[in-house]
Amino acid sequence: MAKTAIIIGATGLTGGLLLQGLLEDKRYQKIKLISRKSCNIKHPKIEEHLVDLFELEKQQHLFIADEVFCCIGTTKAKTPNEEQYLKIDYEIPATLAGLCGKMGIQTFVVISALGANKKSKIFYNRTKGRMEEEVLRNKIKNIYILQPSLIGGSRNEKRLGEKTAKLFMSVLNPFLIGNLKKYRSIHPKTIVNAMIWLANNEYKSGRIPSNEIQQIADSV
Repeated sequence: MAKTAIIIGATGLTGGLLLQGLLEDKRYQKIKLISRKSCNIKHPKIEEHLVDLFELEKQQHLFIADEVFCCIGTTKAKTPNEEQYLKIDYEIPATLAGLCGKMGIQTFVVISALGANKKSKIFYNRTKGRMEEEVLRNKIKNIYILQPSLIGGSRNEKRLGEKTAKLFMSVLNPFLIGNLKKYRSIHPKTIVNAMIWLANNEYKSGRIPSNEIQQIADSV
């Protein structure tokens, strides 16, 4: 049976690659994009809804689908205000998971980060940890929380610090072996391949670290 998927965050790097992957996948007949701005892609599979992502509860009627993919996220540089940061990286995914549970959506896939820990002294990691815990509270059959390390790939926006880190990791990656493999940087297409595979195959629900994301993608 042809499937319907919802993507939140399709205008970002990973979300954009996910959209392309689902458009090419014959298992999907409809891709609902819920975002604040258009992705500017015309395709018969796409159904785009421009909404206020901080008021997703008002869009409950849109949440009729087989699975929801949450690729939304921000950075300290883009969102220095911690209250606003929490709304994006914690409240939006938590609200989405609640809507999935309420509307009977069977699969929720969300991108978090390696090092997520609600007790961390680092605000970023603590926020991701809180988000993960809240997402897992919901009664959804399949919850996949991906915890990638530094995400590679090229972005349209300038992030000097991130670019430097990517160059450093490209040199360091081969030396990260054994238990350190999870710290290797990971390409967004790898994350996307794993997300699509998880949505269409049986796998244990819960948190999936970066090295495991790589293993899943390599098996596709």
